[in-house]
Amino acid sequence: MRQQQWKGWIALATAALMVMPLTSCSEPKASKSAPAPTAKSHAESVKAETASKLKIMQHDMDATSMLCTTECTKDFAHLASGHTEGSTKNEKIKNMMDMHKHMLYVSWMNPKRSVDRGAIPDNVGDKAVKLLKEARAAVAKGDKYSSSPFMQDGQRYIVLGSPEPKHLGSGVVGLVKQDVVGQVERHQRRNLRLVPYPAEGHYRVESVKANSTEETTVRTGEDNGGASHYHINEVVVRFHTDPSDLELAQIRKDINAISVQKLGYTFVFRSKKMETKTMMRYFQQRWKPVYVEPHYLYMTNDRQIQSGQPSALSDNHRSIIPNDVLYKEYQWNLPTISTEKGWSVGKGSDTILIGVLDTGVQADHPDLKGKLATGMNIVSEEDAPDDDVGHGTHVAGIIAASVNNGEGVAGMTWYNKLLPVKVLDSSGAGSTYSVAQGVIWATDHGAKVINMSLGNYAEAEFLHDALKYAFDHDVVLVAASGNDNTDRPGYPAAYKEVLAVAATDQNGKRASFSNYGDYIDVAAPGDAIASTYPGSQYAALSGTSMASPHVAALAALIRSINPQLKNTEVMDIIRQTAKDLGDKGKDNYFGYGQIDVVKALDAAEQSAVSLQRYPHNVARKLGKS
Repeated sequence: MRQQQWKGWIALATAALMVMPLTSCSEPKASKSAPAPTAKSHAESVKAETASKLKIMQHDMDATSMLCTTECTKDFAHLASGHTEGSTKNEKIKNMMDMHKHMLYVSWMNPKRSVDRGAIPDNVGDKAVKLLKEARAAVAKGDKYSSSPFMQDGQRYIVLGSPEPKHLGSGVVGLVKQDVVGQVERHQRRNLRLVPYPAEGHYRVESVKANSTEETTVRTGEDNGGASHYHINEVVVRFHTDPSDLELAQIRKDINAISVQKLGYTFVFRSKKMETKTMMRYFQQRWKPVYVEPHYLYMTNDRQIQSGQPSALSDNHRSIIPNDVLYKEYQWNLPTISTEKGWSVGKGSDTILIGVLDTGVQADHPDLKGKLATGMNIVSEEDAPDDDVGHGTHVAGIIAASVNNGEGVAGMTWYNKLLPVKVLDSSGAGSTYSVAQGVIWATDHGAKVINMSLGNYAEAEFLHDALKYAFDHDVVLVAASGNDNTDRPGYPAAYKEVLAVAATDQNGKRASFSNYGDYIDVAAPGDAIASTYPGSQYAALSGTSMASPHVAALAALIRSINPQLKNTEVMDIIRQTAKDLGDKGKDNYFGYGQIDVVKALDAAEQSAVSLQRYPHNVARKLGKS
């Protein structure tokens, strides 16, 4: 029954989680011409879009509530059976509650006594006490119990009960605060652009029409779709020759600079008073650089394979079904792309690092234990790359949540480790400088795949230089296309060095929010995706931000099977083994199609055919036998 509910919700999900704002000197690909909308038709369109997004947001909230309920019920059942760490009941409860702060009150009961820990908040006392009484009565009969969620003072709560199967009358009941649902609501209001984002003034930013410095006002979330954002007192400059110390001192004086940063060949200047347009004119006229551009913000958003062989082989692989508690009921996405059969070909390798450029990752999430390498916080270099938004932890779980550990969700890779690089701050936005620095840092620290669930509608040569650096160092770059249902190219996805990912829904259709265009390479599931979330919890989120990590994970699985493949070869395998959707052949909505894990991994095993690779592959095959 629950699986049917989940599928029903998936059918409703139609919007996105990735946000997009960046710039450049080149024009975007031309969009198809259309009659100019009237004020009335535009207002009706905005109203309909808002209603659709509100429905999606509610869907993700309800689905997240179910994930929380299922996972907490599992934890209560483990506790009731004594399968939690600790030598006494009190220690076992404490260990569980320390890991799950949203568990406010837990009572481990039997017919004679109970061991209680935590407290019932005063503002929910009467309601909670009544529901806990019902839960105890159900558990005493050997039945599970789950109340309907209830609200109090803007907070959401639920009461749960799990019986101990071997001892009638014994079990665990508790009060859980479902704060994760409220977090998802706030998250999705911003990331589905139900509110303007980022708020002008917070960053001292200016909103402009994409690929220009023509000002525009962002009054509603809908207005974000055609806007980019930049710091109003900063510019990015690449000189033909780096200025000397004396010349830098002169520049500082001329623009009244309060900071100068350098990354590679590029400088970021911040002025105390001079605004971007004036500074751009100054540098163009006085210094004639390679380029000068605004400092944009990013936000939370072929080789032919041997014909026939991958498909024929793929049909013979057995499926591996993991025991993760949320997998069968909620993770529709992995079977859809043949991950279960793919695992019989390869499960990954801890020698292939995946860089996750995002809002950071919860380091002590139980489902990411042992899966994180030492990362970097670009936003605040003294601090660890912890997640203060939720987006990065969710992306991380899609790629690498522990598989077959009886906990939460399953990631796509069993053994690959993640390199968390925090380039977006607590608002979910980050500068061109931070993203570019993150790309270079991840490359220099061993990432062979980099996922970027972020973007902007303007090109930035500064960031493009960093991506070229990574690409030239054999990194597979993957990025989300965006969530505005537009053919306007989003960057970094639209750069040729990057695999651009669109989103599909459970029915194999294009997710209604997913951006499209001739730059799209492949598609992957991005609709109501269950994954890890801060607070050692789980959430369901929608967006091309969720589609992109599926492709990054596949790239890592391919490189784990055949480390000799170049990044271009990995990208070609992903494209050429994709399941064709939509119009025959490559199209603007799905690119080459939806990724197919088992076919891609089969192709990776067969692809090392050159004489240079032959000895390596013979040795590897012999080592398996």
